[in-house]
Amino acid sequence: MNIFAYLIPISLIAVTLTLFVGLYALFRGGDFGRSYSNKLMRLRVVLQAVAIAILVLAVWWRTKFGG
Repeated sequence: MNIFAYLIPISLIAVTLTLFVGLYALFRGGDFGRSYSNKLMRLRVVLQAVAIAILVLAVWWRTKFGG
């Protein structure tokens, strides 16, 4: 079982969902926008870093161990 076949799509979906919810909060404005838009965009940056780390680890794993 290749764990990266599951981790990569999950991480990319998490980044995408966070991006869209953050954009929704930004454009909605009001109390919701003030409370959540900046927090969601910071969460997106963290999730992007995790996704990049997973991708780098997957490439390293494939070159080191094959398949």
